[in-house]
Amino acid sequence: MISYKVIGVMSGTSLDGIDVAYIHFKKQEFWTFSILQATTISYTKEMEQELREAIHYEKEKLAQFDTTYTKHLATVINSFIKKYQITDIDAVCSHGHTVLHQPENGITYQIGNQELLAEIIQQKLVCDFRVQDVAFGGQGAPLVPIGDELLFSEYDYCLNLGGFANVSFHQSGKRIAYDICPVNIVLNKYAKQLGFEYDDKGSLAKSGEYLMVLGSELNNLSFYEQKPPKSLGLEWVQEEIFPRLEKSKRKELDILRTFTEHIAQQIAKNFKIRTKILVTGGGAYNDYLLSRIKFYKDVNLVKPSDELIEYKEAVVFGFLGILRLRDEVNCLKSVTGAVKNHSSGEVYDFKVN
Repeated sequence: MISYKVIGVMSGTSLDGIDVAYIHFKKQEFWTFSILQATTISYTKEMEQELREAIHYEKEKLAQFDTTYTKHLATVINSFIKKYQITDIDAVCSHGHTVLHQPENGITYQIGNQELLAEIIQQKLVCDFRVQDVAFGGQGAPLVPIGDELLFSEYDYCLNLGGFANVSFHQSGKRIAYDICPVNIVLNKYAKQLGFEYDDKGSLAKSGEYLMVLGSELNNLSFYEQKPPKSLGLEWVQEEIFPRLEKSKRKELDILRTFTEHIAQQIAKNFKIRTKILVTGGGAYNDYLLSRIKFYKDVNLVKPSDELIEYKEAVVFGFLGILRLRDEVNCLKSVTGAVKNHSSGEVYDFKVN
């Protein structure tokens, strides 16, 4: 039997914090896993603000912030290891935090992926999973589908509702996956304007009024007509979504209702009826959103344990790291549009202090 114990680290575009999970992976005939420990470390208001603004930084300032963020990540990882007294670690597998994502221009940049991280945490590090794929002509996203394929094959679709919604499924002998639309990156912004961290269970949206003209304008955005592979970044939301929502000059509750309906409509279009769908990410707790998806399409939305809802991406990046260490494919060309399947990620060993 093959066995690995790794720490998976993930920071998503919704900026709700850094997910850290200690996972035991085993392989006999198939890969299986168990989450041994997991936690989310929230960002300070200052760090959250800086992560929002980093997209606009000049090159030199961004490089400085990259180092600052790498040190912050190291502190979080070391605290996690100390708190749970973890001694058996094959590798730390870290996604970093996406600041720039413009694959059409050959650019994707995740901060926190410096070799410095391996030196501070004194662990083997696997990181920077997206850059190679973009160099091979791919979108550099989504990367989770290899985990969906090998760890969650009993579902017809795997739907993640984080900063963005993305879906993955098996079709005609290959894995297909792509970003569908923004989710919490928009909903959290308007919930915060109303004094809440997020729209708990979708109750804010449920109490708003649907704005038909705005809803129609959102549904007609050209991204939704594009064929996969395709992916979204903060830049697209800032250019295409926020200006339209602000221009409507409507109440936050009505914007939340309209955008939640928009999300449900866009997601439902991607499913066949009476299929089984694994739903993870913070949006899985948005009961109103899930009910609207089911309104538009008769499907079975399966919510797993809270642990898996919250830490699936950290688990999968831990798994991507193992595949990289084994020099096995962790990036699928059928998903990203790259010229070939490949094993992506930088591996840094550390010098003993």
